[in-house]
Amino acid sequence: MKIMAINAGSSTLKWKLFEMPEKTTIASGMIDRLGSPKAVFKLKYNGKKIEHEEAIKSNDVAVLSILDALKDMKIIDRFEDIVAFGHRVVAGGEEFKKSEIVTEENLRKIEDLSEYAPLHNKVEAYYIDVFKKLVPKAIQVAVFDTSFFVDIPKENYMYSIDMDDYKKYHVRRYGAHGTSHRYIAQRLDKIVDGGIQDKNVIVLHLGSGASISAIKHGKAFDISMGFTPLAGIMMSSRSGDIDFSILPYLMRKLDITDINDMIDILNHKSGLLGISGVSPDMRDIEAAEDTNQRAKLALEMYRNRIIKFMGSYIAEMGGIDVIAFTAGVGENSAEVREDILSGFEFMGLKIDQENNQVRGKEIRITTDDSKIAAYTIPTNEELMIAQDTYGFAKLLDGVKN
Repeated sequence: MKIMAINAGSSTLKWKLFEMPEKTTIASGMIDRLGSPKAVFKLKYNGKKIEHEEAIKSNDVAVLSILDALKDMKIIDRFEDIVAFGHRVVAGGEEFKKSEIVTEENLRKIEDLSEYAPLHNKVEAYYIDVFKKLVPKAIQVAVFDTSFFVDIPKENYMYSIDMDDYKKYHVRRYGAHGTSHRYIAQRLDKIVDGGIQDKNVIVLHLGSGASISAIKHGKAFDISMGFTPLAGIMMSSRSGDIDFSILPYLMRKLDITDINDMIDILNHKSGLLGISGVSPDMRDIEAAEDTNQRAKLALEMYRNRIIKFMGSYIAEMGGIDVIAFTAGVGENSAEVREDILSGFEFMGLKIDQENNQVRGKEIRITTDDSKIAAYTIPTNEELMIAQDTYGFAKLLDGVKN
């Protein structure tokens, strides 16, 4: 059964085609700089890589270009060979506590939840609609980033605002990257001796967007991102947590009248980029830290914010047994991992220096006698999306038969 996992952004469209239930990746690819006359089309299949520039100016054209390429390369004979499409959707609010088949009603709900993730949900809803129209017989499934955290303890998701505002408008901590955190928790349960059902775990999803989760007894317990993905730790270009009184203050100083312009600054011109003045990319900042004081400060602040969150989670859970790093920075930056883990050496954590140099592989990066086990685990959100989607497809196929 062929199932495609879709991870859509405002200017990118990532996808993977799986054979299920074998979990085999048949093909994968992405379109970058979507909307540009020089959009970059990438496809990997059977050990081959295709990459070229072409004018892909709309979401509809992007979807059609992927499906046509799969037909042209004889990966599929017709669009209908793909029986189901699973879509990453950032915000599910309190409405969606698990992945769901996208009905017309659910599609409207996803669009309505755009207030919680304005940069994501509208785009994701639009792509779902495009795939529905191009492959009408296929099942469309929404896999929500927030669903992993929707049932964390109430004291962890509530904000100290008027309770009526929570009840009327559902203002609470929702988190994000839940599909990634869920995947890492499942992997840890398999590779950690004795599993993680009786352990306290911290997962660090450190990419362009970054989030930290606390996982207790195998379930989400707390999450750094908040009502939107802007909150939490310092990120590539997002500020993370700040004093909200800064917003009206800076708006007056910068002569900004539209709050959305201020939110744009916090999303796109802050974080590592704003402090370093170099780049939002961790690789560029690490390369500049020896000669650029702002780059050095950005790294120090990044470490500081992460350790603060981790320390609060350790106190909250009553200890720590396992730490896992994932996503672009977490999987590839030995320097960032060492900087963070060294903050917990006083608790008996011992870094395996040789293993910590490994990039992008699943490996333990603490010594056997370390009191805290730490791992790097490449995330695989697309596989999680495919597995959830396959569950619905298999169920519906069973009903038909």
